[in-house]
Amino acid sequence: MSFRTLAAGLVLAAAGGLAGAEPAPPVRDDDGQTLVLPAPARRIVSLAPHLTELLFAIGAGERVVGAAAYSDHPPAARALPRIGDSALLDLERIVALKPDLIVVWRDGNSAQQLDRLATLKLPVYASQIRRLADIESTMRRLGALAGTAATADAAAERFAAAVTQLRATYAQRAPLRVFYQIWHRPLLTVNGQHLISEALQLCGASNVFADLKPLTPTVSEEAVLLADPDAIVTGSVDPNGPDNLDGWRRLNALRATRNGHLLVVNPDTLHRQSDRVLEGARELCEKLDGVRRKP
Repeated sequence: MSFRTLAAGLVLAAAGGLAGAEPAPPVRDDDGQTLVLPAPARRIVSLAPHLTELLFAIGAGERVVGAAAYSDHPPAARALPRIGDSALLDLERIVALKPDLIVVWRDGNSAQQLDRLATLKLPVYASQIRRLADIESTMRRLGALAGTAATADAAAERFAAAVTQLRATYAQRAPLRVFYQIWHRPLLTVNGQHLISEALQLCGASNVFADLKPLTPTVSEEAVLLADPDAIVTGSVDPNGPDNLDGWRRLNALRATRNGHLLVVNPDTLHRQSDRVLEGARELCEKLDGVRRKP
């Protein structure tokens, strides 16, 4: 059976199977498109690990029938059928899973792959999370589409309350200027529109490269030396592995190096655009507070 034939059969089966069902409420995605599902989604495919996490967080985990590679949280997500990764999707596998909703990552999934996916005429929710408030909003909207609005709204309210509490905790702390290194070769950081930059703000810190235009700009060693941050932070999954900060350890001209303010956090939480980002933000805030306490 060809790919097109399989896709056409799926559309017809979905239309017939939902006859007489109550429609889900209209939901506007981050592309500005309004989705009107004939019934709450019961077979969802997630095209990014953080979106898989959010679906589980809103009580829709049992409705996820396929997920992108690296969807590893919660543990139940590890058993889901894989449909490729952000660069290459297995479109035939996606169709074979008979989804009634596909949740895509606008910033991470290949544009070419998403264009091909659009030809299937299946319901697609496009997500683009840049701020903490976007996570709360995404949880509520996905909950409406999946028919788990009560659970989703409760989870979103807990998330928003935790953000407010964290912001209040560090609002009056001494300000710190921070360089956040997301990769060392080439030297990559984040600008002020990135979620990590907002996490720094929660901790009472500022991003020394907030004004750069790209979301994840390349910077030079000279630019970091000129900015002379109070602390340099990077992420490393393995606490016993390399942290890629050795280059900075050799530069005593840097304030952060002289004072021993080279910090490592867990990227599995801080770099994920899910509700668990607050776990990473708390770790970041605690480590930056250690910088403040040092003489």
